Amino acid sequence: MQTVGILGLGLIGGSLAKAYKAHDWRVYAYDTDKDSMGAAKVETIDGELNKDTIPECDLILLAIYPAGCIEWLKKNACYVQSQTLVMDCCGVKREVVYACAPIAAEHNFTFVGGHPMAGTQYSGFRYARANLFKGAPMVIVPPRTDSMALLDHITKLLEPAEFGSFQVSNAEEHDRRIAYTSQLAHVVSNAYVKSPTAQGHKGFSAGSYRDLTRVARLNEHMWSELFLDDADNLIFELNTIIDNISAYRDALVNRDKEKLTELLAEGRIAKEEAERRLSSNRNG
Repeated sequence: MQTVGILGLGLIGGSLAKAYKAHDWRVYAYDTDKDSMGAAKVETIDGELNKDTIPECDLILLAIYPAGCIEWLKKNACYVQSQTLVMDCCGVKREVVYACAPIAAEHNFTFVGGHPMAGTQYSGFRYARANLFKGAPMVIVPPRTDSMALLDHITKLLEPAEFGSFQVSNAEEHDRRIAYTSQLAHVVSNAYVKSPTAQGHKGFSAGSYRDLTRVARLNEHMWSELFLDDADNLIFELNTIIDNISAYRDALVNRDKEKLTELLAEGRIAKEEAERRLSSNRNG
């Protein structure tokens, strides 16, 4: 029987714990929240992840905030065995990988950056489910990208999560792209609902409103840390969207229908081009 250790039993860590348990792995976990630990011990995990159980693990998944992952690894690296693979599941990679990779090298085990591209607007163990990652993309930031044996080993260890695809990246490229695809979307959604009009939308909203506001319900403590860890990339994306929105506003102020039509067409074409490239990559 293979053994996984999971740090953190929120939505991501809890879902990982349930997925691995469903595939007959032994699961050790730890969370500072006593209620989450209590619930997990009843239905999911086999015991606590600690200095006694860490050496038993084939895989350790760190599913808490970036700073917490780094601190945990500093304190517990001495218990990790050389054959164990340790992977974080954080939403940023530079901050974690740059700190954790040297720790792993010093203690002679493998550390891999990871980012499961799945989630919901809810957080906590009570919303965790074993199939959260089924069919979802997984980004891997390995210490080296030229070792097929290592990549094969990583994907085999992740099989219980049932990811649909794997994308190999480096930490810099991951953080640059995720600032646009995830972080910017959360900022925009969170800012959008601050309009006083949002409090009276009932009966006047449908799919567009739901889609744009879904991730406004976020964990402000976690996302603040992620935003600050990736501030340079997120600031670039914010400046870009502010400039673009300003152009729409200016066209409206000036009653410039030709310019407004041009701006709207540019956005439509950009979306179509992005979808065409995505479809081409899938088919290729």
